[in-house]
Amino acid sequence: MSLVVKWYLNLSFDALVIHSRSYVIVTFLTFLKRQQRLGAADGNVDAMTSAELRNGLRGVLGFPVTPFRRDLSLDLDGLAHNVDQMSRHPFCALVAAGGTGELYSLTVAEIIDLVRVTVDAAAGRMPVVAGVGFNAALGVEIARGAEKAGAGCLLVLPPYYANPPEDGLFSYYETIGRATGLPLMIYSRDWAVFSAQQVARLAERVPSLAAWKDGQGDVRKYQRIMSYVGDRLAWLGGIGDDCVPAYFAIGVQAYTSSISNIAPKLSLQLAEAGLAKDFARLDDLMRRYVHPLYAIRDRMRGYEVAVMKQAMEILGMPAGPVRPPLANCRPQDVEDIRKLLEVYREVVEERESGESAERSPAGAGRSFR
Repeated sequence: MSLVVKWYLNLSFDALVIHSRSYVIVTFLTFLKRQQRLGAADGNVDAMTSAELRNGLRGVLGFPVTPFRRDLSLDLDGLAHNVDQMSRHPFCALVAAGGTGELYSLTVAEIIDLVRVTVDAAAGRMPVVAGVGFNAALGVEIARGAEKAGAGCLLVLPPYYANPPEDGLFSYYETIGRATGLPLMIYSRDWAVFSAQQVARLAERVPSLAAWKDGQGDVRKYQRIMSYVGDRLAWLGGIGDDCVPAYFAIGVQAYTSSISNIAPKLSLQLAEAGLAKDFARLDDLMRRYVHPLYAIRDRMRGYEVAVMKQAMEILGMPAGPVRPPLANCRPQDVEDIRKLLEVYREVVEERESGESAERSPAGAGRSFR
């Protein structure tokens, strides 16, 4: 029995009430359970309506970083700690080895280890989505390993080759989709750019495709895609916390958050305001917290991960350096991150030990340079 199904069966009424208030509805778990049952044999699964997903995959998908030690080896104990802390918040899912998790710098074995540890640390509190990519052969290997490790869904990043024809690109997703009984999310980023008609054709060709994560940031085009394809897919905002107002304005039901690593409370507040179309509240949250953080992240390529890891270290959380091809934060930027975290005090919660995360001596003054 899959971890997701066991979580579904063990939920208490009180847990359902708490999670439903944060837009984590049991229908999504029913979907995952059904996919495991129906799709395991041949990778072909029932299509879902977005009505089902709207009642389930709503709010925030947390995106844990991949902690490394100073020698750049995996810090799996650190990951387990971080995931346990994140899983105390009502996210609708966690994504292991996604872009924020530096998938592109990991080996296949490391990715599967990350998924396994994330599943174990989440301990049935929410589904785990596994990042997949590179090429069809490696993607299949990762997907099958992630399924065995307990993942409930696959997030498929673009293939390494940047100029494939449509049929070749579709075959990449189809091959990975048919390799397991898990539903797919496609991450449209970088050179994986699609028209509305292409998304519709891809959804027909890949029956296990259940959700679409936008990483382009073109909300005008994304809105056209959503309107054309309709409720065949669940629509996710995926380029960053700074695009939350625009994404929810066009009707996404959830977004992926890197801020969830340092301030889960803030991520959930952003989604709550977005789903309620409370743009006055969103504007206040964006102005106070999100825009200043993203202004630092914009200072250098790759800072979308390096800045989050540096913030975690300052807060006493295991994160470590980034791996090449990314670069760690410069000293002047570390100081600016530290100053900004003073503003974040009210949305950064106290750790299980009772000590304020902001005051934790671990990581104080640390930078990776």
